[in-house]
Amino acid sequence: MSNESERPFETARSGDPLALARLLVSIPSVNPSLAAGGGEGEGRIAAAAAELLEGWGFKVATPEVAPGRHNVIARLEGGRGGTLLLNGHLDTVGIEGMTVPPFAAQILGSRLVGRGASDMKGGVAALLAAASRLAGGGPTPNLAVVLTADEEHASLGMEAFVRGGLVADLAVVCEPTGLTVMPAHKGFVWVTASFRGRAAHGSLPSEGVDAIRHAALFIAALDRYTEALSSRVPHPLLGYGSVHIGTIAGGTAPSVYPDQCEVQLECRTMPGTSADTVRADLESVLDGVRAYEPSLRASLEVTLARPGTEVSHESKLVRGLLAACEAHGVAPAVRGMPAWVDAAFLNEAGVPAVCFGPGSMAQAHTAGEWIEVSEIATCADVLETFARRLARG
Repeated sequence: MSNESERPFETARSGDPLALARLLVSIPSVNPSLAAGGGEGEGRIAAAAAELLEGWGFKVATPEVAPGRHNVIARLEGGRGGTLLLNGHLDTVGIEGMTVPPFAAQILGSRLVGRGASDMKGGVAALLAAASRLAGGGPTPNLAVVLTADEEHASLGMEAFVRGGLVADLAVVCEPTGLTVMPAHKGFVWVTASFRGRAAHGSLPSEGVDAIRHAALFIAALDRYTEALSSRVPHPLLGYGSVHIGTIAGGTAPSVYPDQCEVQLECRTMPGTSADTVRADLESVLDGVRAYEPSLRASLEVTLARPGTEVSHESKLVRGLLAACEAHGVAPAVRGMPAWVDAAFLNEAGVPAVCFGPGSMAQAHTAGEWIEVSEIATCADVLETFARRLARG
């Protein structure tokens, strides 16, 4: 490193939450799968985090999950209380259209601004600050710090970590929750609906079959499906499932009946709802359209699915975090996480995982992304208290 780049790193070595957050924001880590010219992705930021954790006494590994892209897996032996896993992701979305310098890590009033400040370098800074304190002495459980690549795209990092033999008893994923405990989040299912018509000259309606019209009939019928979802008993934290159209494409020219149309849609699902259930629901919608339009020819393909998951409010993980919040003057609150997050992989692997971190999801991915500096420090305090109480039993 140059002398100039060494300064923020050396300041961050102290474990100060703000210094850590500014360091992390200053290191570009745009996910290269999301933005052309994303650069080295998570490589440089993973190396910086690994060096910090090694300096604090953790045993650190940086497995490569894709060419040039690494996870950081750090472990510290403690005492009682099982193994606590603290998780965050290292990648960000792109910077196009930003109205603040994306990597300057500026402080404007009470806020740190820049790409990833809220999602989720503020959370990673908080968990690193807590980790540095826990490594410095005093009661601590066995601790695993897991920083993953590619959460913003396909979760290659968390998938690889779980496949590698996950060992932990409970986990906190430090996504931006505004310091509320979020033990439940929705899943999602991506579906491609393909419609096939018959091409013909626009002057010969008896010869053509309009695939785009058929797609439109299906899209209109989804309104009734949405109404059906909203008529079900709501989840206490997440409310109802939903469906929306992401993209639609078809046809070749205004004067030609289109022989194909493809609709890509996303269904947001409740914990316990499978991709098979969603597909069956959408097939039922298609059957309703066929009853009205027998010439409809269509097929559905599930292209990606991620489950919704939840942890009991009565678990020691939720109750312990709420108690630690109270200890630091944070009103204890439980809410649902509106977005899908990597906590799902941990829950599916048998490790209870909740979201708790500084920042707001409303700021994630925005043109002027920011986070309140005070929330980063408070989150670090809560995580440290929670971990020490686990160790004391």
